[in-house]
Amino acid sequence: MGSDLVTLSEIRPATYLGKGKVEEIAAEVKAGEVALVVMDCALSPVQQRNLEKAFGCKVIDRTGLILEIFGRRARTAEGALQVELAHLAYQRSRLVRSWTHLERQRGGFGFLGGPGETQIETDRRLIQERMVRIERELENVKRTRALHRASRSDVPYPVVALVGYTNAGKSTLFNRLTRADVMAADMLFATLDPTMRLIRLPHGGSAILSDTVGFISDLPTMLISAFRATLEEVRAADVIVHVRDISHADTEAQSEDVQAILSELDIADHADRVIEVWNKLDRLDSDARAGLAADQAMRPPAPIAVSALTGEGIDRLMLAIEDKLAEGRALIDLTLDSADGQGLHWLYEHAEVMSRRDDDSAIHVTIRVAADQVERVMRRFHSVRPEAPNIAGRRFRR
Repeated sequence: MGSDLVTLSEIRPATYLGKGKVEEIAAEVKAGEVALVVMDCALSPVQQRNLEKAFGCKVIDRTGLILEIFGRRARTAEGALQVELAHLAYQRSRLVRSWTHLERQRGGFGFLGGPGETQIETDRRLIQERMVRIERELENVKRTRALHRASRSDVPYPVVALVGYTNAGKSTLFNRLTRADVMAADMLFATLDPTMRLIRLPHGGSAILSDTVGFISDLPTMLISAFRATLEEVRAADVIVHVRDISHADTEAQSEDVQAILSELDIADHADRVIEVWNKLDRLDSDARAGLAADQAMRPPAPIAVSALTGEGIDRLMLAIEDKLAEGRALIDLTLDSADGQGLHWLYEHAEVMSRRDDDSAIHVTIRVAADQVERVMRRFHSVRPEAPNIAGRRFRR
């Protein structure tokens, strides 16, 4: 097992690498009895076939490797469908002049016979039919998710989506915030299937936290298309938490890759919904932490530095999520009868109680609710809503 970095002056159409480098690697493969060569690039079907002939072993490119990893990580029926769809799209392109037996014709139908259908045409047709069936099933998944989102909006619970480069610690942070036991491991694409849990915010409100598939540089277009149903959760999220591994040497490049994929998903207005989280603070020494603090101060709004492993900074993150969700919400001052325990319970269940003061005969509370919930609160407590063209950030009194 070994690796080699190759500098190319130009890409060869037939083998990607130059003739001399192909012969050099072929000799190493033969001497080491290597069974698999992985190329960190995208190979055309012809290039893959020619390299396999030259090396005398299996050759896969970057896309093929990612598909193999995805195939092993998928744990739900939806995840398996998404991986299969991406794999079929990849395999369909590999049928072109990859195997000679695919050129042979099969017998035709009818009295006189005919040239019939070549094996490659048959395989293409079967792959296309299977892809159509999978796409139809994923459309059903998409509709089901839309129904779930609609039912959640009736509650309503805002949605907070975790996004980030693969292995940035999203699942560990998810477990820390929700006290769940989602698989979190130091490996690529540990999470493929979206997981959702309810979290309680500092002032009593609730939100749904969603863990999503990790991103990676040069993510193949077919994978983005296959996982579009899953990533719909990100598009519909009220707040997007961008988790970065701040201890990684390429953290800035990884951040740019995530931003590019978010834009590719048509989440054009995501900037005002994003909270940037610098994770894995526990891996930094005191000097690195000091430099990090200086860097934070120069970035408005300042990223939240946390350690999902130890819990450091989690309280600040929860407050930041709550503040982001509160943008555009209204503050309402209410005075309840001291005997109205049911009304007080309703407020704690359906709103964020920011403050509470009790006296001998009444309970004075300040709550925060979404703009579209002001009418509901006013009706519940028989209040009159003041006329205002824009209630965002306004305070109402009863």
